[in-house]
Amino acid sequence: MPPELLILEPDARGHAFEWLQHIVEYSATDRHPARLALAVPAPLAEKLSAWMKTRNLHNAELHPLSPRESELCMHRRLAVSGLARWWTMRRHLAESGAPQGLFLGMDHLSLPLALGLGFGGRKVSGILFRPSVHYQADNPGRLSLRERLRDLRKDLLYRLMFRNRAVKAVFSLDPYFPSYSIRRYVSGDKTKPLSDPAHPRDEGSAAASSPSPFPAGRTSFLLFGVLTERKGVLVLLEALRALDENASRRTAILIAGEIAPEIRTAVKELQDEVQRNNPELWLEVEDRHLSTEEISAFTRHCDVVLAPYQRFVGSSGILLWAAGAGKPVLTQGYGLLGKLAHDYRLGTTCETTSPSELAFAIEAAVSAGPETLCDPCGIARFLTGRTPRTFSSQLFNGMFHGPAPVPKPERVTQGDASAMNWSRSRAP
Repeated sequence: MPPELLILEPDARGHAFEWLQHIVEYSATDRHPARLALAVPAPLAEKLSAWMKTRNLHNAELHPLSPRESELCMHRRLAVSGLARWWTMRRHLAESGAPQGLFLGMDHLSLPLALGLGFGGRKVSGILFRPSVHYQADNPGRLSLRERLRDLRKDLLYRLMFRNRAVKAVFSLDPYFPSYSIRRYVSGDKTKPLSDPAHPRDEGSAAASSPSPFPAGRTSFLLFGVLTERKGVLVLLEALRALDENASRRTAILIAGEIAPEIRTAVKELQDEVQRNNPELWLEVEDRHLSTEEISAFTRHCDVVLAPYQRFVGSSGILLWAAGAGKPVLTQGYGLLGKLAHDYRLGTTCETTSPSELAFAIEAAVSAGPETLCDPCGIARFLTGRTPRTFSSQLFNGMFHGPAPVPKPERVTQGDASAMNWSRSRAP
């Protein structure tokens, strides 16, 4: 019996494992029982297989991606990765017999979907992380030329993407985008709000009783995750060089997570420089993968969670980890992160691309006290409805509302043929 839904996610890092856990568990309940197919990289397939065995779940079949598929789907050029993900989804839908597919990340697909490429009569949906086209209203005159051109390009692609008959639902992690999309685009009502799920907290877990990694008597700041230049790790280290002596002796900084290879040397050099020139500051850098339990423990014990993104235009689970632990976040004032932090009073914002302004914000947090940076009632409002069950039910309601799509006989268009030729010429 073919699965009812095929999910494609070529990125084994970040939220993918957690989200797929939520979806598989939800699809095994009586609320919406469904058989799934998961097209994921081999390492992620192995993790999911082991996890499903521990939960005695049998409602999802695993389709490990080939190394070549993973490589093309994760290509740095969006045009390449987008076409690769389109073709990979199309192929796995045909092989599995699933009537519809879900992209856990749809941002890469805006070009092939705008070109009108189809999926053999099947429907697809996806989760949009970075719909930045509506930011101009909140940042008049503050966008760079490059950012304005980026949004003009996105606006054109979205306009065409929503017209694609193969697109059933576009789920937005940005709660401000759906109303804009409905007003702006023909078929913009395909956009559905999606609640980014906060990770369930287990008060009885080892994380709850673990010792603090921070020294006592200091205001502790935590930066964690997959640490790329975009996450602001380099600017943070530059900012720490500018901390005054009084703030330094009262501050502890923990940077924990896998550091991107391309900045690892720069991080080490800046870390050595900070520790050499600012010995009063407590600074630790742990370059390694963090387990969910470690993240939970670190966020529980820190005073402030750092999210100094560099003009980032999407959502981030860091806000949810901070809010779930009841801790303020220090983040950029730009885009969705800044708007959520402001609207729900989740913490404080600054121009995180400036080391001096970031240093000033850290000093202000140390001086005023972390408890002054956020509003517990605002945090509670922000977390309302952001659960794994809500997340999964919104996805399933958006995709399975109404009669399930029935695959039609394949009719290859000229655009499909060109893209297929492109893919075949690069097949392993």
